[in-house]
Amino acid sequence: MKTTNDRSSITILPATGGDGDRAAWLNAGNSRCATLPVPPKEVRRLVLLGAPGVGKGTQAALLHQWSGACHLSTGDIFRAAKSLPQSERTPAIQSALGYMARGALVPDQTVLALLYERLRCLRCTGGFLLDGFPRTVAQAEALERLLKAEDLPLTRVIDYELPIEKIVERLAGRRVCSSCKGVFHVTDKQSSPEICSHCGGKLYQREDDRPEAIRVRMEAYHRSTEPLIEYYRKRNLLLTVSAEGTPPEILQRTVDALALLPHSSQ
Repeated sequence: MKTTNDRSSITILPATGGDGDRAAWLNAGNSRCATLPVPPKEVRRLVLLGAPGVGKGTQAALLHQWSGACHLSTGDIFRAAKSLPQSERTPAIQSALGYMARGALVPDQTVLALLYERLRCLRCTGGFLLDGFPRTVAQAEALERLLKAEDLPLTRVIDYELPIEKIVERLAGRRVCSSCKGVFHVTDKQSSPEICSHCGGKLYQREDDRPEAIRVRMEAYHRSTEPLIEYYRKRNLLLTVSAEGTPPEILQRTVDALALLPHSSQ
């Protein structure tokens, strides 16, 4: 993917990959990545951080289109695993599903096993956008050892920041359709703030999207990630990006920040 020579705008080209790159990440096994290689100097290996509500998933999708790097979300693995037939479940997936069924957190060693099953994705010649891992310093240390063994240095760790009041505003305004499960926002242009414009179902607010619940989640998030952010700051890998504004504006801000890095860091 390439940007225009004018730094004020970004040209988003069609993604170089296809369904194959998602299958390789979600299913592991014999699935092959469809992402095309990019010149070594343009390969970007990024870790994406950000609290719920900052739009990290949206930025991951846009960064994938801009750079060609595969979006590697551990959360996507867990969600996809639930629908995998028993015969296609790897040992790590089976272990993760067991913890999830009991309502327990999936331990570090199991998540790491999931990554080892997908080393081909980390070795991708198009680079990667790692989303959802690491979440703790212990996980970051384990990831550092893994990448060092594979000679895959990180380009940067991007931390998307947004004031808590903005996060509360974004999440508290979300509504979910009770029928089609579509997700909307109270600011969306709909015929009714209580009726789904797609299927006519009733819209409702999830319990964890209520302002008081959001604040509790944000406090827990910041407590758990502050040591992780400091870990990457000490390694001169942290790149803080404001998540205020529209998705294209945030993408432009991210691309501009990455463009300022010395070539040796990319």
